[in-house]
Amino acid sequence: MTEQEGDIAMNLTTFDSVRAGWVHFSNGDRLVRGYLAVPDEHGPWPVVVTAHENLGVTEHRQGVTRALAAEGFVSLTVDMFSRTGGMPPQNYVDPEDRRSKAFLAAQDELAVPDLQAGLDFAASLPEADGRRAGALGFCLGGGSVLVWATQTDDLKAVVSLYGIPILPPAYSPTGAERSRIPLLARLRAPVQFHFGGADEAIPADQIDLLEKALPTSATPAELHRYADAGHAYHDDTHPNHHPEAAALTWRRTVAFLRERLA
Repeated sequence: MTEQEGDIAMNLTTFDSVRAGWVHFSNGDRLVRGYLAVPDEHGPWPVVVTAHENLGVTEHRQGVTRALAAEGFVSLTVDMFSRTGGMPPQNYVDPEDRRSKAFLAAQDELAVPDLQAGLDFAASLPEADGRRAGALGFCLGGGSVLVWATQTDDLKAVVSLYGIPILPPAYSPTGAERSRIPLLARLRAPVQFHFGGADEAIPADQIDLLEKALPTSATPAELHRYADAGHAYHDDTHPNHHPEAAALTWRRTVAFLRERLA
């Protein structure tokens, strides 16, 4: 057993068929936190790095990290709020201000290098096969993984759940709209999108624009919509949880990752 493997083993707790817990890894001279889950059987297993929504690495997000490991992936959710103590900004005046500050705290320029560092860390584990790596993103993270996939050849698959296609000015560090749609033409990995048909946080015309742009993608791209499902429908702790849409999204996500990371 390597020194790194021993350190990891001491920090992980067994949950049914997986081992999981908090870990830290380096991005230059900075430590980044993440929640790691690995199958309890010998690998090597493909790697999936997850970018969380604007609420951070919640209990639900930890559960999804473990669920991916149970499906046969080395699974790491990177805490993109590591710079703010592992919590989204707390000095907000209303929910919209909270979301704006969360997006700014985890802007692409900061989050993407941390995601890459997370992949480098996960790929170095003895349980992992870093040549078979993918990314999964939710809401805020759904856009982050798209940006990441234009900057690296390390990813072989990307799944984005209700990532906002066009960030409003208040969510962008430039103070101007930041559209994710032109990223399609620069993607280096196949992508699968998921949106609720009744998403109250994302204008339907933005999803329409993204869907119309799919043929411009440099890699295979597919988009799924789920009627009557609102924003964050996959989260079973959220008022918008839609069990049927969540279950179908999960099946499609796992199948896509297995196919692309085989």
